[in-house]
Amino acid sequence: MTETVDDLIDKAKSLAEDFSRTAAHHDATGAFPFENFDRLFDVGLLGLVSGRDYGGHGEGLTVAQAVISEIARGEPSTALVLAMHYTSHFAIRRLGKWPRHLAERVLLANRQGVALINNAQAEPRIGSPAHGALPETIARRDGDRWRISGHKSYVTGIPVLKWVSLLAVTDEKEPRLASFLVPTEAAGFRIEKSWNATGMHATASDDIILDDVSIPIDDVIEAQPATEPLRRDEHAAAFFFGLLGAVYHGVARAARDRVLGFASNHTPASLGTPIATVPRIQDGLGEIEVRLATNARLLRSLGEDVDAGRPVGMDGMHVRHVVIDNAVSVTSLALELAGNPGLNRDFQLERHHRDAITARSHAPQSHMIRTIAAKNALSRLNRRHQVRHALGLNQI
Repeated sequence: MTETVDDLIDKAKSLAEDFSRTAAHHDATGAFPFENFDRLFDVGLLGLVSGRDYGGHGEGLTVAQAVISEIARGEPSTALVLAMHYTSHFAIRRLGKWPRHLAERVLLANRQGVALINNAQAEPRIGSPAHGALPETIARRDGDRWRISGHKSYVTGIPVLKWVSLLAVTDEKEPRLASFLVPTEAAGFRIEKSWNATGMHATASDDIILDDVSIPIDDVIEAQPATEPLRRDEHAAAFFFGLLGAVYHGVARAARDRVLGFASNHTPASLGTPIATVPRIQDGLGEIEVRLATNARLLRSLGEDVDAGRPVGMDGMHVRHVVIDNAVSVTSLALELAGNPGLNRDFQLERHHRDAITARSHAPQSHMIRTIAAKNALSRLNRRHQVRHALGLNQI
């Protein structure tokens, strides 16, 4: 690959402009944007984070965030599906936990055509694994095969996925919590249309039903004792949260562009000059710029740390929280500044706002992030008290 980072981001910008022309249609109808993924494959962006040995560009989080933000500026449902795909390919390349035969299967297919992958973890009754409950999806061993039955929800991008990385509990004497590579064309695998959300309507985050789906015994991506909490690598988590933030940062940028253009050109007869000259409007536009600049700086810093392999702890989760809150605030403020014209569906500001508020449904939700942060802070305080007590310092 001889393309520079700027070349790759320029490709994303060009595609975003094209995707923006049909974004309102996909939002209104919920029709999945298959053609967008054909275009992404044609320009080589489906392999952005895949290893160079498999025809990819080998890029990290910083570049992936820039590409995702641009695509989201044009059509955010496409960007969210792409972000999920990148997250799996990052795990294959950087973490090295995937069995070689499964990694090669996924990577070779990604080089040959539109062959996306996403996790399938949430379930209707237990919600996300972030809530701590074991999945009710069961993988039963049958000779040299696994037979899997269960029901998964919110499988984003399912119409275009070639595989899902499916979380299930094995029926072994000592059950394991495992991720299985399941092809979406397998017998007994079916899609149940369930996604009809206010925002991100074209993500097709539908349910899947598995009825005794059979896969080879060796198609286990990774496994752990079911008695232990689900393990999550801090860099893999930060990569996902960084890309998630980048999606909604792109949405907020699109809203900013629309309201900025409107304020610069809309000239009420009673004012005789564009509303951008009004101090109150300037204050609102300035707040939007501050929030977007904060998001960009946070995302870039997180990306650089992950790419350098530096410890990030829970920072990915914290950055995602702030970025999404800012994106919602930006789109809400843009609507307020545009007044009645902003509520017109043809203007699309209300679409950007609906897309942004949908971000708050991603697990772990903001209140869970804050609770985790509080517990971590209290735990650190308790450890300090214990150390001081052991050293006899509490009496000083």
